[in-house]
Amino acid sequence: MDWIIRVVKGVVISLGFILPGVSGGVLAAILGLYERLLRFLANFRRRFRVDFPYFVPVGIGGVVGLGLLSSPLAYAIEHWRVPVMWAFAGAILGTVPALWRTAAERLDGRAGRDGTDWAWLVGTFVVAIVGLYLLPFATGTVPANFGGFLLAGGLIALGVLVPGLSPSNLLIILGLLQPMLQRFGREGDFGLTDALTTLVAVALGAIVVLAAFSKLMERVLDRFHSRVYHFIIGFVLASTVLILVPTPSGSVLHGTEDAMTYEGVTATTIVVAAVLFLAGVALGLWMAMLEKKHKTVDAGV
Repeated sequence: MDWIIRVVKGVVISLGFILPGVSGGVLAAILGLYERLLRFLANFRRRFRVDFPYFVPVGIGGVVGLGLLSSPLAYAIEHWRVPVMWAFAGAILGTVPALWRTAAERLDGRAGRDGTDWAWLVGTFVVAIVGLYLLPFATGTVPANFGGFLLAGGLIALGVLVPGLSPSNLLIILGLLQPMLQRFGREGDFGLTDALTTLVAVALGAIVVLAAFSKLMERVLDRFHSRVYHFIIGFVLASTVLILVPTPSGSVLHGTEDAMTYEGVTATTIVVAAVLFLAGVALGLWMAMLEKKHKTVDAGV
């Protein structure tokens, strides 16, 4: 029974890989897996015999979740882009208050922010929003090929390592989210071979990033907790703005299926988008509340 429960947890965590505004790390924390997963990844050899069998059903659930959920999500983005993106934005903003509280937790046990925290927050927001907006001019959209999906896997891994960071925001900006979902969902001309090839690329990219940065993330969070979280908040806010604003990635020169467009939007669409935005905020607040409850239980409070 416990094995099946871990498969289900893997399915839930897979939402953090493909839903903008949802962090795989946050979902792992809510489900009681994050701390053990981070310790396992940071101490892979020492903990392999104990933790690898434990996380096998979680991995199976993640793959199953991608297969089941990718096609419906790709369809929703294609046919109801504006309401869906505003719902995602609401969900992102709903998690920000929890990130804001967490960011104020300092290493010496005191709460509050200093000038360096604010510098990280504002500096990250400005640099990220300018850099991500102009990125398509420098690179165009990232090709939806094996190399592009290696990058997607690396970004997904970062979303697991850093709770609160949603990799799907970046995948939208880079033009990789919908092509990845279409391949996983085997839509149109894409078949099983395309899905498996994409899965291998994403998995390899994730493994490389997890192996390279898990130990570093453990140490950085221990030493620079408030700085890291203010960086995350700045990045989250910048990427949220950019999934709602038409960017150069949606131009004729750098066209992509993921870019936001308001062409043909009606009053009804605006109302629906507003309602879903508020629903997304409520969902984000609820998820943050669950994460806080999980942390409190773990602490024995």
